[in-house]
Amino acid sequence: MIRQLTATSEHAGVRLDAFLSADGQLSRSQAARLIEEGRVAVDGRPAAKSCRVAEGQQVTVDIPEVKDTAVEAQDIPLDVVYEDGDVIVVNKPTGLVVHPAPGHPDGTLVNALLHHCGDSLSGIGGEKRPGIVHRIDRDTSGLIIAAKNDAAHAALSAQLSDHTLARTYECLVSGNMKQDSGTVDAPIGRSSADRKKMAVVPGGRRAVTHWEVVARYPGVTHLRCRLETGRTHQIRVHLAYIGHPILGDTVYGAKKPVPGLTGQCLHATGLRFLHPRTGEPVELHCPLPEEFTRMLEKLEKKQ
Repeated sequence: MIRQLTATSEHAGVRLDAFLSADGQLSRSQAARLIEEGRVAVDGRPAAKSCRVAEGQQVTVDIPEVKDTAVEAQDIPLDVVYEDGDVIVVNKPTGLVVHPAPGHPDGTLVNALLHHCGDSLSGIGGEKRPGIVHRIDRDTSGLIIAAKNDAAHAALSAQLSDHTLARTYECLVSGNMKQDSGTVDAPIGRSSADRKKMAVVPGGRRAVTHWEVVARYPGVTHLRCRLETGRTHQIRVHLAYIGHPILGDTVYGAKKPVPGLTGQCLHATGLRFLHPRTGEPVELHCPLPEEFTRMLEKLEKKQ
């Protein structure tokens, strides 16, 4: 599908990816991907993502047709927290991969959503991750939202970009936090030592995590974290960076797993967004998983 857009005076000086996402039809990340793929032209010439539009310029966007997904629908049980004709919110268990990838071709949340929702999932995410607006790690549990149509997907992706889609997590970390609350504002990018890992690096993408203490135990602190940005492994990287890695995180913390935990003790407890159709606020919460509560019980006994 070809879209033709004309920059007006109010768009003058705006970055091209921001201009393309201004009407909500595309998210900024989707616009950036189309530019990188050479599908966007300004006045007939291929444009760079860093390009800034000028008044009167003609912008052409070639939006590829959505491919039929090759991912198989699988009858995997889902803990559905909220669902309507536009969105579905699921409480993902630890160990469930969000979308197919090398090493995990099936048995994912996407496979489960395709079975549960049938054809009603947005195609914007691509054939391997239909409907997926954001992701959480395989060994992190909790709330994740998926879109059932392209309009809902674009609206939720825009909220993810401007931080009106709010995500709250709880975790147990090693050590005793000196303060009751704080913020980690440190850029995240690929680790130069291990390309499979993320790290706080100069020139990385801005990443901000707000945290507060829920409870203190001998050698362990229970935290509630709020994401201002959503970088890969953000909470795990930030807490390890300040010297308090998450219990059970064998990538960014201690290499030995913690008895009683199958992954890192990190759970997405809260999600708040504006409904993409009505504009009304939706606020959802889910309880801590059994592994997390059992660990809290053990810590309580040590008090």
